[in-house]
Amino acid sequence: MKTPYKNIYSVLKLNRIIVLAVVVAALFSSTFALWMAFDTNKKALNSAFAINTDGSIIPLKLVTQKENFKVEALAHLELFHTYFYNIDASNYERNLKKALWLGNSSVDNLYRQKKADGVYNRLLQYSLVQKVLSVDSKIKENEGSHSFTTISIFEINRGSIIDTYELISTGNLIIVDRNFPNNPHGLLITDYFENTLKKLNNEN
Repeated sequence: MKTPYKNIYSVLKLNRIIVLAVVVAALFSSTFALWMAFDTNKKALNSAFAINTDGSIIPLKLVTQKENFKVEALAHLELFHTYFYNIDASNYERNLKKALWLGNSSVDNLYRQKKADGVYNRLLQYSLVQKVLSVDSKIKENEGSHSFTTISIFEINRGSIIDTYELISTGNLIIVDRNFPNNPHGLLITDYFENTLKKLNNEN
């Protein structure tokens, strides 16, 4: 007797073939995905590290961060020393105000000391022009903290006399929130100290 329905065994056999095919395809896809992940990770491991000078392994991301920090730190120090020492009767208030944004109370205390000693009054009285010629900073890292030594060369123009000086200053750097345009590098100078000031020449 004929029936419009297929034989139940044929249907079950077809379903089993389909299920097996799906399982095999899933296993193949999973195996391929795992292999790709392993291969990508292997390539990343081979290219995500750099060798330090002492032979230790450093992640490239960390290397990049350190390189970026050094660039910004040097720019921050140059900006500060330019603002703080490149002054004359017309710009000293504006420049010193900008410099105070780049350092903590140690910079403010030095500013107040210079003000009490009459440095800025003499600047106005004798129309002195103090010009920064160069700023050379060295940064040293020690267990996550950063210290610096900066050699600034500047000249003081007294009209007929120009004196050139070398100032060696030291301090530390800490990371703070960026504040545009007052503190664009997000760094703050702490423990700032003027170590030595030496006259290099005296031109008449």
